[in-house]
Amino acid sequence: MLTCKILVGVYMSKKSITILFGALALTTSGFISASPQATRGTTLLEQISEAFTELADIARPATVSIQSIVSASGQEYANPFDMFGDDYLKRFFGQQYGQQPQQKTAGGSGFLVSPDGYIVTNNHVVKDATQITVTLNDGREYTAVLKGTDSRTDLAVIKIEEKALPYLTFGDSDALKVGEWVVAAGNPFGLEGTITKGIVSAKGRQDLGIAPYEDFIQTDAAINPGNSGGPLLNVRGEVVGVNTAIFSRTGGYMGIGLAIPSKMVQPIIDQIMQNGSVKRAYLGIILQPIDKELSDALGLDKPEGILISDIVKDSPAAKAGLQQGDIIIQYNDQPIKNLNKFRNEIAMMAPGSDIKLKILRNNKVKTLTVCLGCQNDGEVSSAELSQKLGIELENLTPELASKLGYSSDVGGVVISKVKPGSPAAMAGLRSTFLITGVAVDWNDQKPVKTMGEFEAALQELGDKKYIILIVRHQNYQRYYTIKLGNR
Repeated sequence: MLTCKILVGVYMSKKSITILFGALALTTSGFISASPQATRGTTLLEQISEAFTELADIARPATVSIQSIVSASGQEYANPFDMFGDDYLKRFFGQQYGQQPQQKTAGGSGFLVSPDGYIVTNNHVVKDATQITVTLNDGREYTAVLKGTDSRTDLAVIKIEEKALPYLTFGDSDALKVGEWVVAAGNPFGLEGTITKGIVSAKGRQDLGIAPYEDFIQTDAAINPGNSGGPLLNVRGEVVGVNTAIFSRTGGYMGIGLAIPSKMVQPIIDQIMQNGSVKRAYLGIILQPIDKELSDALGLDKPEGILISDIVKDSPAAKAGLQQGDIIIQYNDQPIKNLNKFRNEIAMMAPGSDIKLKILRNNKVKTLTVCLGCQNDGEVSSAELSQKLGIELENLTPELASKLGYSSDVGGVVISKVKPGSPAAMAGLRSTFLITGVAVDWNDQKPVKTMGEFEAALQELGDKKYIILIVRHQNYQRYYTIKLGNR
């Protein structure tokens, strides 16, 4: 964890914070009362205004503008507001400049986290950049070096050579409450040093298709193209998130912004600053949530925990004795209520860590200890790839085979859901289709009968940009080629 502190600007005093949150009710009466009360209300409003000014004084000196030059390699120019392939969920990359034949320039934001020039931003702001230019709030300009990226959380660290720079500290995003005021800093549309305020609208936003690991803070603080990579701060001037994406039908602000929480950001950037890369823990299980229907079918009192639908062969989970059909009900003595949160927390742990899992097996509770492995560089889990493809999968059980009309001797994994507009949908895949194999290449086709075998086959894809699935529907089998986009 970083232990840096603000060099420029001061933290808000407890008195200021109390005024900031406690004065709202009083100001209302101040507006409608006689002159003494009106004066008091005006004073409180001035104090609230001063509190936000203090926040701006903290945020602006440490927030930077980033310009990235990316080689176009003869490809056509992409609209920077269409990074998701649809018209309503947009990253805010900033505008392009100088549409020259062989390069394009994109703008974003970042913020200093150390006095010697380390800067946090989004991966998509600096991805594939041949040159990165950083402009400080005081106008000084530097060429930055990319220290490392993490595409699975959309984070990156760059560095400039300078000393005694203003920088920001991190706060506890877990302590944030819905309704708290927050401040966003950045460079929307190239307008440097912009500060906006809003509240925490929601926490734990997941399954948005933005990154493999998601746990976004939602805010209505105005953020627009160019804010990407900038800080989201609490009322104490601490960074609680990295502004990353917006929901928009226009390409601009519509009241829904998304920020990566500081709890996820800190361990990632610490690893990048120390090692230049990120290592994640690996468990080796295929999971699915337990809804009411599944809970009733399993004879559970209520829908809780997560179901292990398959185990990857020779994985840490397999070695620890976990089995298909086990229900994980606790992780390190904490109840499990959300599959994605559990997955995120496992991935954020250090390889080699021990975790304690309490499971339900055959109506009996057992506790197992698992020593976590390490995800290989470039390794893509089936959950991540399924998210990229836009599909949800489940094993073909005899009951499901009978329901869908498949022969009992046919193995595979069933597509239970296809996200509209996803690569899978564009390729023609539909729910109830049965994946029976994965073609690593034309001469190496891997049969798939379980989720574990599907996972193993995906590990051999490496950084291929296409995946070939062997799919059966009714009495026909065919190959589906799906483009994976930027991997």
